[in-house]
Amino acid sequence: MSDWNVSKQKKSGLQRKRERAVLVGVIRQPYTEAQVMEYLDELQFLAETAGAVTVKIFTQKLSSPDRRTFVGKGKIEEIFDYVEEEDIDLVIFDDDLSGKQQSILEEKFKRKIVDRSTLILDIFANRAQTAQAKTQVELAQMQYLLPRLRGLWEHLERQRGGIGMRGPGEKEIETDRRIVRDTISKLRDRLDKIDKQSQTQRKNRGDLIRVSLVGYTNAGKSTLMNKISKSDVFAEDKLFATLDTTVRKVVFERMPFLLSDTVGFIRKLPHHLIESFKSTLDETRESDLLLHVVDLAHPQFQEHIATVQATLTDLGAETIPTYMIFNKIDKYRAEQFDELLDLSTRKELEGEMRSSLEKQFDGDVLFISAQEGDGIAELRTHLQATIKKLYLERYPYKAAHF
Repeated sequence: MSDWNVSKQKKSGLQRKRERAVLVGVIRQPYTEAQVMEYLDELQFLAETAGAVTVKIFTQKLSSPDRRTFVGKGKIEEIFDYVEEEDIDLVIFDDDLSGKQQSILEEKFKRKIVDRSTLILDIFANRAQTAQAKTQVELAQMQYLLPRLRGLWEHLERQRGGIGMRGPGEKEIETDRRIVRDTISKLRDRLDKIDKQSQTQRKNRGDLIRVSLVGYTNAGKSTLMNKISKSDVFAEDKLFATLDTTVRKVVFERMPFLLSDTVGFIRKLPHHLIESFKSTLDETRESDLLLHVVDLAHPQFQEHIATVQATLTDLGAETIPTYMIFNKIDKYRAEQFDELLDLSTRKELEGEMRSSLEKQFDGDVLFISAQEGDGIAELRTHLQATIKKLYLERYPYKAAHF
């Protein structure tokens, strides 16, 4: 049956149905069952962002993933029976699969087999708008594919007894590898040219203080960007709603500065994607101040903070002065405080939480709701004072005019 609804073509173009998916995760050391379920919740959000609906989640406790099928034979049969019975379109694994594993699983299920990295790359490919982002995503896809070509060609090895099969098979995989390597080389050259153009653009911005919003994906960076800059940056309750870096010139009391909104980080972000997007994140590396936006209402926000800090270290941006901006304080209150709690108890509990985080991050902490506007005035005051101080240190001749 076709995935396309042709009857609606004249009205709104081809409309693709939402694919039905099952998710698969392995519970193994050093992760607890609760952590793995949290990762699978995030994987479900990723699948939703990509356009799939999750029908069921499968987990299995293993000391290590099976080298052939990732999960055990019994679990594979359980998943297979469910997929057949419910007519599932794709099976998504929460960890990266080798080419061999993917080949074996696709032969077994006769359906699309997707791992976490492939899913993230698919979302990036769909969200990329500029030539730079599209090139970066394609480069990451090629780099991810290259070491997996051997496993994907194993169907030829199983036919080596057939006349003339092994030789052409070996030639075919070498041809594919050469094509992929040539494509990677061309994409890198194209990206270098784009990077040089971007560097020229950044140099032409003059002596302005640069502030960048960083944080875990879906923490509310784009919404905060809109509040501070009074612009209309695309914001959506989905992972990786923002992919291309957005830069706006903002003026506080005649004092101008540049505010950048960058792509969000995520756990298990494919290494090749980080490498490919380092040029986009030059805006972060060259910043004078970082605003690390955190979704305070998320149960794993501390782990999100650690993920972002590790990525910033990988980018060489760990020494840049940083404000911790704990966003969604309104959602935090709604989820943490029972309706029966009196106002004084709520204030006491929230005060303890604030004190704990202020101590953890040496006082460079603000609590806001970018959506509702809570704390935005205080954030603007802090920003204005910090930016003025940075101008006095770095561009004192300009600070005299503010």
